[in-house]
Amino acid sequence: MLVPIARGLALLVVLTAAPIVAQGDPLARGIAAMAAHDLPTARNWLEQAVAADPDGYEANWRLALVLVDLGRQTPDDVKSASRDALYDRAESYARRAVYANPNGADGHFVMANAIGQASLTKSKRERVERATEIRTAALRAVQIDSTHSGGWHVLGRWHAEIQRLSGVEKFFARTFLGAGIFDAASWDEAERCLRKAVTLDPDRIFHRIDLAEVLIDREQWSEARVHLAAVERLPSVDPLDGTHKQRARELSARVDARLAK
Repeated sequence: MLVPIARGLALLVVLTAAPIVAQGDPLARGIAAMAAHDLPTARNWLEQAVAADPDGYEANWRLALVLVDLGRQTPDDVKSASRDALYDRAESYARRAVYANPNGADGHFVMANAIGQASLTKSKRERVERATEIRTAALRAVQIDSTHSGGWHVLGRWHAEIQRLSGVEKFFARTFLGAGIFDAASWDEAERCLRKAVTLDPDRIFHRIDLAEVLIDREQWSEARVHLAAVERLPSVDPLDGTHKQRARELSARVDARLAK
């Protein structure tokens, strides 16, 4: 349910530029491999970095992000113990990063993503129960850094996914989340947060796709078409951007059919 950006929250991108790689420095080598979208190599180097410094903030959040992206290679609707194990490990490393540096925006953002992705493999009831933690982590990320597009994206998806719940799921949400946090979700906030993410990082494909999906939910067809059309012109900067672009084409066909009526 609450993704993060996983399908698309996943949010699941390299958040900072890769520095010059120092010979023998596993963290720097891992960052360089992330920038090159070489996830297996990045995982290898970052695991070495974490082994050398188990409490290292950057090594932990980056390793968590890489594990999430590796897990995303397997679709959510496919049963996969190996993918689920990747998400569980990602969540563990993300929590370690937040513990190491509670004031790091990237750590909170990746934790929100990791929890969200892991939630996709769980029951609807478990997803709802974990929704509060996802929202808290994403809020903390943007409180620390108001320009963190990934944090805004997760928040936007959180609002949208709560609004998309069925009647039965909403009953469970009210039961397990409480009316206060449940009532905090709105389409207006979903749209506002995702617009913020697009404004901060207009070339990030999944920001535009998730905003377009919210606009479709709100029957703002013409503007949704604008964002989907922009996706085709954008370069691929995320390991799953090929999949994201195919999703944009599918949504564009739906929007075009609606506009043609």
